[in-house]
Amino acid sequence: MNDYIPDEDLVLEPCDIFLTRGTGFVSNAIRRFTRSFGEKRTEANHVGIIVERGSVHSAVAVEALTKVKRHPLGRYSKKGSTCVAVFRPINLTPEEKETIVAKANDYVDRPYGWMKIVTHLLDWGLQGAYVFRRLTNDDNYPICSWVVAHAFLAVGKDFDVDAAAASPDDIWDFVTEEDDKYMQARDLVPIPEPLSSMVPV
Repeated sequence: MNDYIPDEDLVLEPCDIFLTRGTGFVSNAIRRFTRSFGEKRTEANHVGIIVERGSVHSAVAVEALTKVKRHPLGRYSKKGSTCVAVFRPINLTPEEKETIVAKANDYVDRPYGWMKIVTHLLDWGLQGAYVFRRLTNDDNYPICSWVVAHAFLAVGKDFDVDAAAASPDDIWDFVTEEDDKYMQARDLVPIPEPLSSMVPV
């Protein structure tokens, strides 16, 4: 069993990767259709990157939602059923971190690449072959895994898969298996609401 730093003491750093597991229909569908045939259960359906240092509630994240946004990771504390894990790269130089953060920030305000979801699904039907996803290889319309994979690609790092083909499951598999490159800073559990927002009864 891993010993994690309690949320109130955990400080997130730029380039930390967070992965989430939701409970809704879309979240479940993404986990179902990004899982390779015969692969173990997919744990995550969404991924983003920390770009400004802070607590679990105040650290600023970049992630692709209806468009790519910057906001505190603490937004997930209002989604009590969503679990959030954090993984920290341990093989980056300060200069590489700056480049990754700049690339992630460059995606902010770009519209979400809905067609990429369709092509991921079509490739899943081909047992994960990288065929249809080549047709939507457009940097102007990113999805969540695209933002993270291409930010790291800016310094020549990948998740053992073509950046345009990466899914949250691919990123999860890599960061959990490559312990010489990543450490897990937070378990896949919900983010509690900040203590200051709790009203005594």
